[in-house]
Amino acid sequence: MNFDPTPTQQEIQQMARQFAQEEVAPLARETDESGEFPLHLVKRMGELGFLAATIDPAYGGSEMDYLSYTLISEELGRVDSSVRGFLAVHGSLVSLCIHDWGTEEQKRHYLPHLATGDWIGCYCLTEPNAGSDAASMESTAREDGDGYVINGEKIWITNGGIADIALVFASLDREKRHKGICAFIVPTNTPGFHREPMPGKELGHRSSSHSHITFQEMRVPKGALLGQPGEGFKVAMSALDHGRIGVAAGAVGIAQACLDASVDFARTRRQFGQRIGDFQMIQAAIADMSADIEAARLLVYKAAWLKEQGLPTTRHTATAKLFATEIAARAADQAVLIHGGRGYSNEYPVERFYRDIKGLQIYEGSSHIQRIVIAREVIGREAV
Repeated sequence: MNFDPTPTQQEIQQMARQFAQEEVAPLARETDESGEFPLHLVKRMGELGFLAATIDPAYGGSEMDYLSYTLISEELGRVDSSVRGFLAVHGSLVSLCIHDWGTEEQKRHYLPHLATGDWIGCYCLTEPNAGSDAASMESTAREDGDGYVINGEKIWITNGGIADIALVFASLDREKRHKGICAFIVPTNTPGFHREPMPGKELGHRSSSHSHITFQEMRVPKGALLGQPGEGFKVAMSALDHGRIGVAAGAVGIAQACLDASVDFARTRRQFGQRIGDFQMIQAAIADMSADIEAARLLVYKAAWLKEQGLPTTRHTATAKLFATEIAARAADQAVLIHGGRGYSNEYPVERFYRDIKGLQIYEGSSHIQRIVIAREVIGREAV
């Protein structure tokens, strides 16, 4: 096995690291406090080829391999989860879905604009009564003449307040549960599409645009359908397989940032006449972080490699997301503890990492759901 990135992958990683450190990191604390997403970075990511990283150049993409895209997500995760989260939704959940399921006309119409950042995408799946159980969604679509009419509501829609294009999931027949769900590509200026910020203040990802979206007799043409009628659940689950790799990579980035900050602090902070890094309990915490990160990174890279080979990845992406988010939560917890009182303030970024990692444990399938996915893949379904 060769664990070394190729020269091209190393170049992409270095480009992403430079962008993250020089253009994203300086804004992270300010945007976290203001709750405003740095929109100018969207076009910049388009220029760098990040927004359509793995998509065919015929549609404006960069045609990167999945590991390269994973490296980008990891580097962004090290500095700002809100920016990385934007990319996961826009690039994985929206653009890749259209690339995988869209007609030629849909791909040529939407993907070039998404690739440049001229249009921003959001993914409208989660509802008040349909989170992990997406098949229970209450949003409906009915055929009406030469189109469909959609009614319902969605919550916690990342990019929802800034998006130009939405992937909307609604059911043609709720009695069929997942087999009745359809996916639609909907411009957000469509009459009947209404959005507002989620109430309250988020624990983390505070500069992300999280929206409550409602559809009131929203009419879309037949050409808005993505995939075939009743294939919406498959579209949604394939998107989450894409997105979970990016989430897992972002968690590795957070964990690495926590380790880096803890090592720097342990080398400079002195107590009882010596560096705190010379105390065995601090060393043990840092050693555990380092070992966990190595293991998580290998799981994430393996999932990306399998995806590049066109092999089944559901179990591996779920495993990577579960393990990476769990170890990142432990790393953030220890980083705050190592920093002591300083870690309790946003003067140091470990405070933000501690808040942000909880979101990664929840969205695109919580840790509980990842365990269910893994177990079902390992055990298999009982023969009838």
